[in-house]
Amino acid sequence: MAGMSSKRLQKELVKIQGTLPPGIALVSAENLREWQMDLSIPDNPIYPPTEKYRLRFLFSPSYPIEAPEVVFLASSNPERKIPIHPHIYTNGIICLDLLDTQGWSPVHNVESISISIQSMLAGNTKAERPPGDAEFVRSNRQRPRDINFLYHDPSV
Repeated sequence: MAGMSSKRLQKELVKIQGTLPPGIALVSAENLREWQMDLSIPDNPIYPPTEKYRLRFLFSPSYPIEAPEVVFLASSNPERKIPIHPHIYTNGIICLDLLDTQGWSPVHNVESISISIQSMLAGNTKAERPPGDAEFVRSNRQRPRDINFLYHDPSV
């Protein structure tokens, strides 16, 4: 399975080192285990157009059969914040069915995931965190892919 994962990731890396949609940029892909991408969100007053948000992709040897683990990272140099959104916790964990076992399909890739998250942010109308954010961040010890989120709010 690891051979399939490596081949797939090498193909994806070649593609995203070329042209990506506006507002999506590859930051690093030093190996086939972890990649980082920056997103900017056009046309949404909640997110200043000059602000960038960093995504970290962690790939298991079972990728693309298994979804990558995707979270937002905060950093100070360069400054990257966790975007405020009703489906993004302050620790960077994203509640998105596409990243869950039930919603994942091997047809998705780093580019399509980045586009989906960028689109989710672009369409956001609520400058708020998920209900129970503070408690979740304080008590959660699970990897993002192991969390059983309840997907009940298709409006954001």
